[in-house]
Amino acid sequence: MKKLLLISAATLIVSTSTFAGDYLTNTNQHAAFLRMAARGASIDVDGVYSNPAGLAFLPKNGFHLSLTGQSAYQTREIAATSGLWTLDGQETTQNYKGTASAPFIPSFHGVYKEDKWAISASFAVTGGGGKASFDNGLPMFNALAIGMLYQQQITPDKYTINTAMDGKQYIYGVQLGLSYRINDWLGVFAGGRMNYVKSGYEGYLTATFKKDIPQMGGMDIANLALDCDQSGWGITPIIGIDAKLGKWNFGAKYEFITNLNIENQTHKLEAPEAVPAEILKPYANGEQTPSDIPAMLSVAAGYEILPNLRASVEYHFFDDKHAGMLNDRQKTLTHGTHEYLAGLEWDIIKELTISGGFQKTSYGLSDDFQTDTSFYCSSYSLGFGARINFNAAWSIDVAYFWTNYDDYAKTLASYNSTGMKGTDVYSRTNKVFGLSLNYNF
Repeated sequence: MKKLLLISAATLIVSTSTFAGDYLTNTNQHAAFLRMAARGASIDVDGVYSNPAGLAFLPKNGFHLSLTGQSAYQTREIAATSGLWTLDGQETTQNYKGTASAPFIPSFHGVYKEDKWAISASFAVTGGGGKASFDNGLPMFNALAIGMLYQQQITPDKYTINTAMDGKQYIYGVQLGLSYRINDWLGVFAGGRMNYVKSGYEGYLTATFKKDIPQMGGMDIANLALDCDQSGWGITPIIGIDAKLGKWNFGAKYEFITNLNIENQTHKLEAPEAVPAEILKPYANGEQTPSDIPAMLSVAAGYEILPNLRASVEYHFFDDKHAGMLNDRQKTLTHGTHEYLAGLEWDIIKELTISGGFQKTSYGLSDDFQTDTSFYCSSYSLGFGARINFNAAWSIDVAYFWTNYDDYAKTLASYNSTGMKGTDVYSRTNKVFGLSLNYNF
């Protein structure tokens, strides 16, 4: 039980990700992605992120601007089954539900094209993007309290636990780059993105005697509290290439690893005296934690089936195993993240284009990687929407993107090192709405 206390105290952190993509990378930066998914071979203003080399083939010189707003809503649930909760020889299940929301996430894409050259810039939330709230805490915190009270020979029928945890994470990205058309069929891109991380974690746990306990009713038994803000920054170099071959268009982009450390601004860190100082040190004020954004490779192909009908396929690879995390957590992954995307769009009339897309995300998860405070689930996503062309200069994209996650079950012979068998089943839901306003002149 003592080891339980140490492990729980050492993992006071909540991750937040409400968008498509990798652990620290959002790939949906424009509503055109939400409605079609596979945009890696697009030649449009959203190519500032998805296919920057293709900007050299934009059909019109001048400015191309786009402003996007997205709303993302997510739930995270943990079904924790163990004999630990009652210590009466029976296994019971406690259900924990967290909600994460990002009511308005803005992004901006801009391009100026002149003949063979195009200069582009963007601002977006490139990672994270929301706040997760577990109003009834997490299994690990309850296990921490039960472990401490067990050492004092206090049984669960004599106390109640009150706990909650909030976490927020935003990675803001400002990108700048230059595209060049080498000849009629080949374009290239070079640029970079400055990333600024702003995170925050706040939680508490209080165990008190039940009111009907003689002489001790209502008294506190154990307390745990954390209030910590974190920040940091890093640079992502980016290169790209685009090739137009008849009805085919091929796009590729490589984002190099972003070495990034986040520094604590800790306002409160309270734990029982039994917790050694070295366990709490990573959460002390001024401490730095590695949180690298992994390298990413995107390759895509688009084909013009008919003048008004286009299809695209795309592949993403995120090199997670070489991106530093707290306590080298990345080493517990079985492989980097693979994503497979496909999309189709149809110009019904000159003023209206409809589209749909599919994305499959496969993480290299393991039991050692998954924790109550930071868990992920492989998934598939469906998106659909439309582009409405008001005239030659103005258009809007509207879209909805829905994700279905696989449950992840983590069964341990010694649940949270208590010596009792236990299982956590992690599950998630996610939906995103998006609207982009596009203008060129």
